Amino acid sequence: MTEKLVCIREKLASHIGARVRYRQPKGRRKTEEHEGIIMETYPNIFTLFVKSQNSTVSFRYTDLLTHDVEMELLSSKERIAF
Repeated sequence: MTEKLVCIREKLASHIGARVRYRQPKGRRKTEEHEGIIMETYPNIFTLFVKSQNSTVSFRYTDLLTHDVEMELLSSKERIAF
């Protein structure tokens, strides 16, 4: 795993249980945006629980690195973009 992927993984692992907002392209000029909670981190993927869908979704760390998925942590004081 490259150094950047390790950094992303560690950052997500330190925020398990935190609320996040993610945006994912879904075709031509369409994007999907939801809020979820970071549930687990695994060697190649991480999972989010999305309350609006009442389901769990998973993403690869490379999705964040290549900006296929944009994610930001939501906290009461600040927003941290990956």
